[in-house]
Amino acid sequence: MIIGHEKQWDFLKKKFERNELSHTYLFAGQDQIGKKLFAKEFSEFIGCRFPDLMIVLPENGKEIPISKIREVQKFLSYKSYNGGFKIVVVDDAHLMNQEAQSCFLKTLEEPKGSTILFLISSKPDMLLPTISSRCQAVKFFRPKNFQPNPEKLAKEQIILSELLKVINSELSEKFKYVKSIDFEKQKIGEILEVLQKYFRQLLLVKIGVLKSKENDSYPVSKIKKIINLIEALNFQTLFTNASPKLALEILLMEI
Repeated sequence: MIIGHEKQWDFLKKKFERNELSHTYLFAGQDQIGKKLFAKEFSEFIGCRFPDLMIVLPENGKEIPISKIREVQKFLSYKSYNGGFKIVVVDDAHLMNQEAQSCFLKTLEEPKGSTILFLISSKPDMLLPTISSRCQAVKFFRPKNFQPNPEKLAKEQIILSELLKVINSELSEKFKYVKSIDFEKQKIGEILEVLQKYFRQLLLVKIGVLKSKENDSYPVSKIKKIINLIEALNFQTLFTNASPKLALEILLMEI
């Protein structure tokens, strides 16, 4: 059992003991809090292990193409090697492109035998409603005393420090900053995630949920507009051929 997610574990354990497990679950919650590990450990707990357990990961951390989902369909077409469950864990399920999601929907519509699909996502709103509606959602929260990935935190701090230097500067400086980024090495998604966290923090301060000594000139309506724009640009850069450079320029012009 994953420490910090006892309620989720007990919920699924009881479902298993009553033979009431659903065919599809959507594990929704922040990145890096153990959702994928939970799915793998629960799969092993109910007797599913290699070669009846399949883990689907985005290619290069960017996208899950339709070819991956066809592999899933082929995997599920075979009988269980160990005679029990066949389980597929789709990490970052929101990174399935439109073709992949449409293809995956067919798998959800016609579940076969003792199969379980675990969709892992920090952005469940990016999944097709027709997929989400067929999943039983299980929400995951950051456990108390949770220790974030120190490397990820350090990288985010570097990105934020660079952004804070240009957020309130002239447009020419903002464009100069964007031009200096090598988007082959620096993912636009990481920059957008840092900005999203920053403005969500500002919003919580503005509405009185958090306290901060920092003073900024952004009204609540402006912050909400920026957060919505970040979400929209994140979606476009993930699922279309939108230019990361242009997306970041558009965002910095709005900030």
